[in-house]
Parts: sequence; structure tokens; C-alpha cells
Amino acid sequence: MKYFSHLNTAVQLLQQYDGSVPFGSFIKSFFSQYKKFGSRDRKNIAHLCYAFFRLGKALPQLPLEQRILTGLFFCSPEPNELLQHLKPAWNEQAHGSLPQKFQLINDTLAPVTIQEVFPWTNELSAGMDQTAFNASFFTQPDLFLRLRPGKEAAVKSKLHEAAIPFRVLNSSCLALPNASKIDTIIETDREAVIQDYSSQRIGELMELIRSSTGQSAKTLKLWDACAASGGKSILASDIFNRIDLTVSDLRKSILINLEKRFAAAGIRNYHSFTGDLSAAPIDHPSTFDIIITDVPCTGAGTWSRTPEQLYYFDHVQVDRYSALQKKIVQHALAALRPGGFLLYCTCSVFKKENEEVVQFIQDRHSLQLLQTNLFTGYDQKADTLFGALFQKS
Repeated sequence: MKYFSHLNTAVQLLQQYDGSVPFGSFIKSFFSQYKKFGSRDRKNIAHLCYAFFRLGKALPQLPLEQRILTGLFFCSPEPNELLQHLKPAWNEQAHGSLPQKFQLINDTLAPVTIQEVFPWTNELSAGMDQTAFNASFFTQPDLFLRLRPGKEAAVKSKLHEAAIPFRVLNSSCLALPNASKIDTIIETDREAVIQDYSSQRIGELMELIRSSTGQSAKTLKLWDACAASGGKSILASDIFNRIDLTVSDLRKSILINLEKRFAAAGIRNYHSFTGDLSAAPIDHPSTFDIIITDVPCTGAGTWSRTPEQLYYFDHVQVDRYSALQKKIVQHALAALRPGGFLLYCTCSVFKKENEEVVQFIQDRHSLQLLQTNLFTGYDQKADTLFGALFQKS
């Protein structure tokens, strides 16, 4: 009976939730108020709620409870105790492929295709495999570590000692099960940075800059114009020989948190300021050799981590973000010196936020497009990111 109680609790939670805050924060607050739920109860209830969100835009006509169970079926790659108690007939089919499961639901419950999960097929960036991308919403992404230079062997040794499994993607990237507890195992930010695999691959574009500048002894002035959590700044500090780092963000709280993270990462000499680049160019006394604009976006490439954002997504946001991105880039470019590099990044899969902004930059400014990359992560249980590298004439 407890599994049906879990299902009823999930229904109640979803009826109360409106998408205005991250669901992880919402459910954490709920459980802090109701102490009767043990750790296993909390895990099962959360899993049922996320199964509901992972259906995205598919099957909106189903009653809430039925939609939860359908999402659970799609999210179960093999038979499990939760599905056995709530939907035993489906549990027998849990080992089937995702296309087979969709066909079963289509034949027995309601018309549906996998393309309905994320239905904006014609608006995806070039190179996206829509079927693989849609399928990725039914799998929780991995936790990725970027090993800091010189710390690779130490981190692997500590993970082995703690019996935490990992797979090696390259010499500096490890993938761990998402629920891995590493805070007491390694020194985060000093030894390894928690950073999605595709986000780490933005470093490939930074390497192009490094090779273009000849890796000289010159100190490069770098501005991370939308610093957020600072992952790109730490990555740049590890790639370039010498940088004079400036970081900025619209939110002062972000820069306060960034100060603590930089201290852990050993980054002490940098400049920071708050500023709204969507409103006007910055008033800065000098220009920069490199500007990183990891701009605000829909975040569609990360929705397998936060599927509630897919469920509540309003398509009008794409145009709003695209306009915002163009303003930010245009204002940031005022601080780029001739010969300098602009690195444009999003974690979106929409071409209006990616290729169309790239075309806008080329049309409006004297910048040469050196390379674009769509870093698809759906085949590695990772996010999908877009990056474009320009050089100013």
C-alpha cells in the first residue's frame, strides 16, 4: 500500500506546484515540513514526480495519475519494485526499447509518438538528432567532473578508494552516477570542477584561441561577461598560460558566491563588477583580448536535468531570449579590441538562440566567424551546448 501512498503524495505535490521555482527546491521544502517520509519514501515520490515532467509536452490529455505512471514506464529501463506495485503489467515490458514502449502506449492507452515530448522539430539547431534528443529526457544525466591540471591521478585514486564508480571520457573528464556523493571525497573546485561534459568541451574553442595567440608570454585580458557560477572562468584559467581575468554578472549575489568558489579554485587576482549588458555597453577603461558571453537562454539543452522546465516551457520565451542575447553581445563587443576573440555560448538547442544570433553578429559587426560547434550530449548522458568563436578585424 505504501507505493500507492507515494503515488497519491506525488499527485498532491504536482497539483500544488506551478513551475515558478525549481522543483528540486519545492520538493525539498515539502519534505522539510513533513518529517514522516523516510529517505526511501522521498526518493520514490520524487522519482514519480520527475517521471511526470519527463513526458514533456506529450499526452497532456491524460489524467495526472495516469501520466505519472506512463512517465514511470518510459523512465524504467528494466523491471523494478516501484513499477511492479503500481503497474505490474507494464513492469513485465520494462526491458523493452523506448520505441517499443511508445508503440505499446499508442496501441493500448492513447495516440502518442516520441516526437511529441519536445515538439519543436523545425526549430532545432543543425546537427540535432531529434529522436535521440527526445529519448534523453527519460534518463537522468550523469555527474561530470573536470579534473584540474596536475590533480588527475589524485582524484581517480580517491574515487577508487571510496568505491565510487566512474567512466573516463577523456584525460580530464570523468562521468559518475548522478547521485554520487563526492563532497567529502575530493576537494571540489581545487582538485576537480563539477561541470557538464559538453560545458567542458567549450574548452575546445578556447584551445583554438590559445593556438591562434601562439601561447606567448603575453598576459591576455579576458572578460567573462555573464559569469554565473564561474565554470567557464575556471576553465579558461586552466587553459591559458596567463590571463588578466575580469568577471561580471547582473546579480551581485552571484559574484559573492563566485568569490568563494574562486578562492577554492586558487583564483585570487581578478576583477569583478555588476552590470546589465542588456541595457548598455559597460564603461570600462580598457579593451579585452577575449570576451566570453555565456548568455542567458532557454536552457533547453539542460532540460533532462530539470524536466519541469520542459513541461512548463512557453515557446514565446525563445524570441525573448534571442532578442536579449543580441543586445548582450552587441554591448559586450564595444569592449573587444581589434584582433580580439569573442566566444559566444548557450545551453540551448534552438537555432534562434544559436545560428540566428551568429548570423546577427556577422551581419552587424566586423567579426570573422572562426568556428561553430554544437556539443550534443544526449549520447553521453550529458547536456547539449552551442559555441561560436569569432575574431574582430
